[in-house]
Amino acid sequence: MIDLILHVINEYIQAHKAVIGLVILAVMFTGFVMERFPAAVVAILGACSFLLLGIIDTAGLYSVFSNTAPITIGAMFILSGALLRTGTIDAIAGFIIERSRKRPKLAVAEMFLGAFVASAFMNNTPVVVVMIPIIIRLSRATGFSTKKLLIPLSFICILGGTTTLIGTSTNLIVDAVAQDSGLDAFGIFEITPYGLAAALAGTIMMIFFSSWLLPKEEPGDLISGAFNSNDESDFLTELTVSKKSSVIGKKISEIPVFRRPSVTVSAVIRLSTYIRHDLPYHELRAGDRIVTRLDLAELIALRSSSDFKVGIIRAGDVGPMGEELVEATVAPSHPSIGNRLSEIPFLNRLNVRLLGLSRYRNLPRSDLANARIHAADRLLVTGSSEDIQRMYENPNLFGIGHTTIRAFRRDRAPIAIGALVAVVSLSALNIVPLPMAVILAVGIILVARCMDADEAWDSIDGNVLVLIFGMLAVGLGLEQAGSVDLIVGHLVPFLETVPPWALVITIYVLSVLMTEIVTNNAVAVIMTPIVISLAGNLGVDPRPLVIAVMFAASASFATPIGYQTNTLVYAAGNYRFTDFFKAGIPVTFGVGMATCLAISLSM
Repeated sequence: MIDLILHVINEYIQAHKAVIGLVILAVMFTGFVMERFPAAVVAILGACSFLLLGIIDTAGLYSVFSNTAPITIGAMFILSGALLRTGTIDAIAGFIIERSRKRPKLAVAEMFLGAFVASAFMNNTPVVVVMIPIIIRLSRATGFSTKKLLIPLSFICILGGTTTLIGTSTNLIVDAVAQDSGLDAFGIFEITPYGLAAALAGTIMMIFFSSWLLPKEEPGDLISGAFNSNDESDFLTELTVSKKSSVIGKKISEIPVFRRPSVTVSAVIRLSTYIRHDLPYHELRAGDRIVTRLDLAELIALRSSSDFKVGIIRAGDVGPMGEELVEATVAPSHPSIGNRLSEIPFLNRLNVRLLGLSRYRNLPRSDLANARIHAADRLLVTGSSEDIQRMYENPNLFGIGHTTIRAFRRDRAPIAIGALVAVVSLSALNIVPLPMAVILAVGIILVARCMDADEAWDSIDGNVLVLIFGMLAVGLGLEQAGSVDLIVGHLVPFLETVPPWALVITIYVLSVLMTEIVTNNAVAVIMTPIVISLAGNLGVDPRPLVIAVMFAASASFATPIGYQTNTLVYAAGNYRFTDFFKAGIPVTFGVGMATCLAISLSM
């Protein structure tokens, strides 16, 4: 009896599997929109549905793991992480902020141009993560409203990602799915002319329309603490110039570390005299104490410098105190609260050095040694393993643990840059396929120690890869169920008489509407096989239609949820949902018109 029921159910599924596939797709779209579960979970559940219903088998499910797109995307995440780890992006931003003091408007334009170029050759999500605090500092240096800059930052990075095949994971997915459907692989710069046209149109719309639709900061607005340059990631420290330092006789403005955007010099102490004026032109001498505010990565990097001794230097303290490096938080019950930091008892009992102090949104204005201790102050301490172990026994300190932040490896920056240039060059000249080139580049980066292996794996966004694998399985299920043919069969009668330009616009508009409410990678996987099959039935070249999907899947400007970079600046800038709608609609219209026109002219 049970076998008969199962047989009937299986017969029903096989007879109606095309419609069932569309039902699964509709349920998935509802899940994406409602956001009750992460997009990757929805994709996996969709793939499991096709597997349980027997529409795809186990071998078919495993076949998606042979697709080169997720591997290439994972490798590109590592390449992006290497550029961040070696301080390449930070150095470029520091150069631009330095120029902002003389030409603020030009500096803002250069910053956006730099973000655009960076997004063309590395994943645009980490570019935005790095650029947000830099944009905040730049807005303070130039007087421009932060809210007038953050949304354009996201839009510029989206547009930059569309100018090359490796600029965004969406492009790589569309390329991989298209290859699975029989199309030739896209060249790394094949879409660049269309991308430049879209970028030009988007920039014009931002300048003439979106800029005055964006809000300004109001008195009650606060930039998110996760990106604020005065948040808990900033530390107060002192840098004492060593007797044999190479910076002796140099002006502060001539020393590279003090030109970086994450480093601010607030005073120089010579003997007992505080110098606070004309600091960029102050010439350093041995023994000068430079009161500095900087982020944790810079502070850790300076710890190994031979030019400075970092932190509170006591009599007889001539060198590093040990390899151990921990953060500790001052408990509210600490008996030294209100006293100077140099008087905190463990500094006198243990052979350790206090490197810096962090206090949420309220760093002391004094030097490090004379800063008054507050409850919840975070202290960065270095010392031998034995002395650090004794700190764990101190009841007046809590949250003691090794810091997870690591110093920049700036001496490895040329290797990371060279690896990226090699990937672009070898792929563009068709010497080596893109997947092979990026994997070889990752090997070089790891061997050269541009970043450690654990950092490389941490730089990979697992959610993105799981989402891609899940959606590839869903796409395979839709094809094997006949759902793609069912959709195409209903569309062909309506589209077979329209001119090519109208076909491009139809595909583009449909994809844009989907990507504003559904994750862009999902749209890429679903739409690509549909338009290829549609082109075959209409007897037209599928390549321009695939390019339309590639651009439309990334053209999410009108909502903060359609693209990761929008979500990042949405939180950082404390925007309203409607701010994206007002600023994004003109950009969506302009980019869409330019892209469709450029594609139509090439057909």
